[in-house]
Amino acid sequence: MKKCSVLFLMLGLLATQAPALTVAGTVDGTASADTRVSGWVVSPYGQPVQEIVSVPVQNGRFSLEVPTAAPTARAQVALTPQNVSWPGVIDPVSVSGQVQVAELRFFTYRDQNNNGRRDEAEPLREVSAQAGRATLFIAWVNGDATVKANKGYVADLKRGWNAFLVEVGRAVSLKPFAADIGVTVRLGK
Repeated sequence: MKKCSVLFLMLGLLATQAPALTVAGTVDGTASADTRVSGWVVSPYGQPVQEIVSVPVQNGRFSLEVPTAAPTARAQVALTPQNVSWPGVIDPVSVSGQVQVAELRFFTYRDQNNNGRRDEAEPLREVSAQAGRATLFIAWVNGDATVKANKGYVADLKRGWNAFLVEVGRAVSLKPFAADIGVTVRLGK
């Protein structure tokens, strides 16, 4: 009987996790053969803290599978109105729920030694993932929370990874991101 209860508890915990997240799309610009697109958890100030996923660009395309695992504790911060500097967020900001958060941003780098990961000597270049006029925003939280801000911004965050397409105009539009939506990252010069 005890084994059965433990199994149901484990299944219940797994069911509360957000499903795996796939981000696929194209690279706009010239990508060398050693270019990789990567997802990094960043500090509230935008500094890369932990690489979560990285893939090579192949024929101008990429497909990232964001792992369901939580970012390391050092990559997480308390979600407060003071540290929300996300796309489309304009003061005043309110946060319901006391949770830890980790924001994921996209970067490219040249894997010059072809070891499949970034090394200190390989500079990172931040890129945004766009779907039309919308920017892809991804955050992980350890519990449910809601972030509200000016211009109608409302992000209902569920435990695990959350992905939204954010479009800013007279109002802020947040729509759930789905794996069948392709994004574009622009490399610049």
